[in-house]
Amino acid sequence: MSTTSSSPPRSPYRAVFAVAEFRAVFAAHTLSLLGIVVGEIALSVLVYRMTGSPLLSALTFALGFLPYVLGGTLLAGIADRRPARRVLVTCDLLCAAGAVAMALPGTPVAALLALRCFNAAVAPVFAGTRAATLGDILGEGDLFVLGRSLLRVVSQGAQLVGFAAGGVLLTVVPPRTALVATAVGFLASAALLRLGTRRRPARSATGDGGLMTASLAGIRELFAHRRIRALILLSWVPPFFLVTPESLAAPYAHDLGAGATATGLLLCAMPVGAITGEVLAGALLRPSARERIALPLAAALLLPFPLYALRPSLGWSLLLAAVAGAGTAYTLGADQWFIAAVPEELRGRAMTVLSAGTMTVQGLGMALAGAAAEFAPARMVVAGSGFVGTVAVTAVVREVVRSR
Repeated sequence: MSTTSSSPPRSPYRAVFAVAEFRAVFAAHTLSLLGIVVGEIALSVLVYRMTGSPLLSALTFALGFLPYVLGGTLLAGIADRRPARRVLVTCDLLCAAGAVAMALPGTPVAALLALRCFNAAVAPVFAGTRAATLGDILGEGDLFVLGRSLLRVVSQGAQLVGFAAGGVLLTVVPPRTALVATAVGFLASAALLRLGTRRRPARSATGDGGLMTASLAGIRELFAHRRIRALILLSWVPPFFLVTPESLAAPYAHDLGAGATATGLLLCAMPVGAITGEVLAGALLRPSARERIALPLAAALLLPFPLYALRPSLGWSLLLAAVAGAGTAYTLGADQWFIAAVPEELRGRAMTVLSAGTMTVQGLGMALAGAAAEFAPARMVVAGSGFVGTVAVTAVVREVVRSR
């Protein structure tokens, strides 16, 4: 197991990549993510071509969020009760099988949506197990935090690259063929994890209880701990409000009198800001500094949103979204607190719950923003989200302070 020191090297990210097992995890994450993003576009296009229904086409994206809560709640115990490498490889193979089934000619729409749900239910188990394994690979210090940061950066970058690549790919091949890229991504990820990481025993004994019992018991234990509960909320509440501009990018661009290009730019602004903030904070700040700025950043994260009420131009709107995205660098400090607070035997379940909850609240946030935009201009919905969200996040920040 790799260890960390209190004095990080001049190039901290280089130290993370110096760990061979992390390189395998990083490469697997990159390949599977690109496949997932391309597959999401292909599946959405396929469902629309088969049905002509914008609702069902949009539902293929929504179904990528909603099953997270079921997988993260009922299956979380797998992350601690089975060897991590086995869990990761099995999840990849299951998702690859699901992607292959989607690509088969004649698969009906109902089956496509069901398979989308299946893969989405498996995803939080994979994400939680991988996050917990980073603690084994990189230790529980600064390298763990930077490793988590790099995986988030890849997730944001994969959206930018994957959507572009998927759009290009669909101009030359049919959607079902493009779905094969998703299966290939999962299979490549499984191979890298199987060959590039070492086997480790399960974190906790299987015991007499069933999987769901262990999962729910672990979740109850996590939320009974005031410090852990506060840190979970710190990871969940900001993203709930942060997705508002992205979910309303199309109507907001329309209100500005801009076209599809503006919509694309609005969707890219926040990921670009998030990548910039994470990389700069990870590369330039010491661990103690990242912890000091975590709570102020979280509290100020949504402050750019109320300025949308002033009807800023497209350029200023992009800047506001990017600044808000950069504020997500608060997670670097929050990750360090979380790994220190969670007992070893609950780490897999904790990371699974954290991942599942984050995805679920983003889906709910998108849905609520869309509903609100039925009754108010998009810019006012974004502004209102900023006001309400700042109050909510400030309350969570106070609870984190009191839980120390």
